[in-house]
Amino acid sequence: MRSGPIRSAGVAALAGSLALALLAGGCLYSFHGGGLPANIKTVAVLPFDNRTGEPALTQEVYTAIEEAVTSRLGLREVNEAQADAVVKGEITSYQGNIALSFQAGVPGQAVEVTRRRVQLTVNVQIFDTHLGKPLWQQNGLTVDGEYDPPAEIDGRKSAEAKLVQLVVEGAQSQW
Repeated sequence: MRSGPIRSAGVAALAGSLALALLAGGCLYSFHGGGLPANIKTVAVLPFDNRTGEPALTQEVYTAIEEAVTSRLGLREVNEAQADAVVKGEITSYQGNIALSFQAGVPGQAVEVTRRRVQLTVNVQIFDTHLGKPLWQQNGLTVDGEYDPPAEIDGRKSAEAKLVQLVVEGAQSQW
């Protein structure tokens, strides 16, 4: 059996042909999915019902989600009657000031909390108004945010950013 440049050229040609066939075959398949259905162009974001003792959460969550669905999902905001989709939900719980780390003080003095966490739980839904059914929903979605005391607002903003990310990912996970 001969080996050398002729055999190597034959193997290279065969490998190239195989690669070309695989690529050409791959072009016949297209990957569909991700994102909202093509007919969803407009959205109404409703203020979430707030079941907590933190009234400011209603506006904070509303603003964060509203900005995300228009800027990151590319939807145009309209009123609920004209919307292709509606984002709605409820804030079911909020826990602030959860102690995470401590620094021991001198005997007789209080322990200093050096790191805290807030935790936010929501039920959220993106509803297709044309089909009359949810496109995506998540109940009991819990997010948290850590902060250095006394800046609880930093922890809330972190938790809200995580919530927004999960809502955007949920909308984009539609197949």
